[in-house]
Amino acid sequence: MASSSLSTSPCAACKFLRRKCQPECVFAPYFPPDQPQKFANVHKVFGASNVTKLLNELLPHQREDAVNSLAYEADMRLRDPVYGCVGVISLLQHQLRQLQLDLSFAKSELSKYQNLGLINHHQNLGINNLIAAAGGGGGGTHHQLFLRDHHHHHRAITINGYDAAASSLLVMNVSQPRGPVSPRG
Repeated sequence: MASSSLSTSPCAACKFLRRKCQPECVFAPYFPPDQPQKFANVHKVFGASNVTKLLNELLPHQREDAVNSLAYEADMRLRDPVYGCVGVISLLQHQLRQLQLDLSFAKSELSKYQNLGLINHHQNLGINNLIAAAGGGGGGTHHQLFLRDHHHHHRAITINGYDAAASSLLVMNVSQPRGPVSPRG
């Protein structure tokens, strides 16, 4: 009786094939009794004798990877009999290409905004020079600066010999006494 209580349950392969599981069973390390579906799928797709031959031809340290590959391929082949895991690989490659395109587009857009930020920074540094070129700084003249909308066409406007079309700023001389400028509503 002691020997029957010490006996282990057969591996999933031997249980499925209804045979006694021997101590040297090639399936036992890779198809434990609690994973019967794993062997059932491999057997259905590849056949037990083919898997036995394959495992016996491999070195012991290569067998676990081989069994995991066979189990994955069998599972995918049962889900998609035509393409198997190749269908999954193809889908993942398509998703990867799409993500690479999206990333490339996002980088391009980011670069545009970064370049626009640099241009605006340099233009803001040149505002004082632009006001001086427009004849500003003294008397009763008030200068208003308007940022040009980048979506409109460029117009050549020359103020005191300064080509305002080369800049993204437009300077207008408004002849009125200096005073508080009320915001437009």
